[in-house]
Amino acid sequence: MADASQRRGRWRGGGTARPRGWCCSFAGVPPSPDHRSLPSAASVPAAASPAAGGGGGGGGRKLPPKSPSSLSSFQGSPASSRLAGLGGLIDPRRILSPGRVSPIDPDESFPLPPPSPLSLPTPPPVEEDVEDLVPTEQAAPASAVVPLVSVREDDGGNEAMDLRLSLRGRDGRCLTMELESGVLYGSSAFFADMAPGVGFNSSGGGASGKRIEVDGVENVEAFRTAVELMYQPEPVRWLATAGVSRAIDVLEVSSSIMFDNGIKACLTYIEAAPWNESEEEKLKNLFARCTFDEAISQDVLARLRPNSCISSEDLIVHLIQSVTSSTNSGARKDMQSLVNGLLSKSSLYQKDFAGLNKESIYQICRSYFGKLVDLFEEATESANHTAQLSLATQSKPVIERISLQTENLYWLFEILVNNDMAEEFVELWAMQDRLIVMHPQASPMIRYELSRISASVFIALGKGRVQCRGDLRSLLFYGWFGPMLLDFGWLQRCSKGLDVRSLEENIGQALLTLPLKQQQFMFEEWFQCFASRGADCPNLTRSFQVWWRRSFVRSSVETRR
Repeated sequence: MADASQRRGRWRGGGTARPRGWCCSFAGVPPSPDHRSLPSAASVPAAASPAAGGGGGGGGRKLPPKSPSSLSSFQGSPASSRLAGLGGLIDPRRILSPGRVSPIDPDESFPLPPPSPLSLPTPPPVEEDVEDLVPTEQAAPASAVVPLVSVREDDGGNEAMDLRLSLRGRDGRCLTMELESGVLYGSSAFFADMAPGVGFNSSGGGASGKRIEVDGVENVEAFRTAVELMYQPEPVRWLATAGVSRAIDVLEVSSSIMFDNGIKACLTYIEAAPWNESEEEKLKNLFARCTFDEAISQDVLARLRPNSCISSEDLIVHLIQSVTSSTNSGARKDMQSLVNGLLSKSSLYQKDFAGLNKESIYQICRSYFGKLVDLFEEATESANHTAQLSLATQSKPVIERISLQTENLYWLFEILVNNDMAEEFVELWAMQDRLIVMHPQASPMIRYELSRISASVFIALGKGRVQCRGDLRSLLFYGWFGPMLLDFGWLQRCSKGLDVRSLEENIGQALLTLPLKQQQFMFEEWFQCFASRGADCPNLTRSFQVWWRRSFVRSSVETRR
């Protein structure tokens, strides 16, 4: 207690400096159990015994004696070798203390020497003989494969594999290959420029210890495949296992390193292999960036750049004629779907399509209208025969032929509507007076085929997909509205893909585009048909209510005003 009060008195009196705390100064590190140093040899008396533990003057505390066994055990322990470079900053007694013990304070009489700096071993300088350095041009494209190449000399190495090729990609990936230099130099003009001029042996023995480093490679795997291709006895067959996409990458690398045999092998395989859409686009982009010898690339270019003398417009017309002249119903439907896909505006094949030849399409339509008139004349003549057996034998082929012609016209009208060319078709159909006259004379199982064409025209007008003049719409309704009312029951039973509900809705919408007086005439005709036939007549109730409101309710309100 007296010693403690005496020490507190010295701190208050100012005779002895108070303990310093941690700060951000770089002046030094205050003493702590973790930072201590052994006393220097100048401050320890020469006759100090191990039992004294470092005596010194000044009333300081004495350290407990160190046992020789513990000191020797520390010197021989593995920890001593690890701590040897720390300059005596850690007391060995603290290291050997088992468990959790109190820190051991050093003797205050011993001055603390500055810590000895740690000495790091410096690596010996490596002498490298840089023989060649080939940087790329500043204006090189982004797809350049070899931005930087360096050639170095190594000591020793395998005599057979006397060249080490190191590749470093732009993404940081590294790859090292041990090769025979003679094959590499003999295959690529790019690497042949790096061959040593003196003592070079084509077998590879004279270039022992050579190392080539290629930095900034765009595609490391393709570069590696191109190098491996130099050592393959059958390069085309070897490329077949890699696939078309990899062969295109190897072709690009072979072009950049001037590997002529690799270019020829890649083009030979690519020309014989089938391509998908992505591979074709990839190949087109490569030929747009690189130039190849026409003698070896003409076969591939023949598949990429067609030199056809016929235009796409004329070819489409020929395809349509082939479809309409087909007698196989299943094949005709498949070919119709194929042509519709080619002509669709959302199709992948619509990129460079110039469009339809309108005149050629309407020539086909006019020819089919003429054939349809001839077939109906044949059908009406056969209907006048008294013999029922003769009627049956003659009407069956006529029905099939009429069905074929109406289906062709129905499909052609769909193509014209999708390409915004259907106005002239509506005019042609509205002016078919001979068919309108022969319609009531023909059998219902034949004449309803005509109403299928009328139904498709009415639906297109009601949806607003076809815009025609008012007089043309009036002519169309006066000619084909009544026949369609008669054939609506057959259209329901034999729709052949026709949406009857859409027909009921859109024919009313198209009828409301006529003048009100003409609407009244048409709705009166429909009302009489609907009252007598019911479900076999289209339901135009909503359109009738709209016409009534426009004709009478509004007019009465305006009269009151």
